[in-house]
Amino acid sequence: MGMCTIRAVVAASVVAIFVSGSAFAADRANKDEAVAMVKKAVAAIKANGDKAYADITAKGGPFTDRDLYIVVYKTDGVVLAHGQNETLVGKNLSDAKDPEGKPFVAERIELAKKGAPFWQDYKYMDPLTKKSEPKQMYCEPVNDTAVCGGIYKL
Repeated sequence: MGMCTIRAVVAASVVAIFVSGSAFAADRANKDEAVAMVKKAVAAIKANGDKAYADITAKGGPFTDRDLYIVVYKTDGVVLAHGQNETLVGKNLSDAKDPEGKPFVAERIELAKKGAPFWQDYKYMDPLTKKSEPKQMYCEPVNDTAVCGGIYKL
């Protein structure tokens, strides 16, 4: 292989890495999409009340997109809707901790009680990689609930 050929192979490899990286990023939700999905869920809850929780929990429903899904908590920690794991609906997760020991649900509930939208950092099982990954959750308080959707920070 001549030097020009090696440079061409290296250049092609670099381009392939960038292209595959951006394709991977396209498989992930971003902050704007998380905020938009939460606002969509808040609107559905305001329009349809508790009936919206079934739509939020539905696999492949209107409130799931790639690795983005909605979770709704009452301010006592009980899950009202969960777009990734329907078995958590009805359970009190106020004692739940992330892999590093952070009581993320209790913290989320306390932040929601302040009445303003917020972002929260913690770790959670990524539905795409099946590994515990850094995550940011955007939440909007609605009455005595927190409506949340998050992104993985990979």
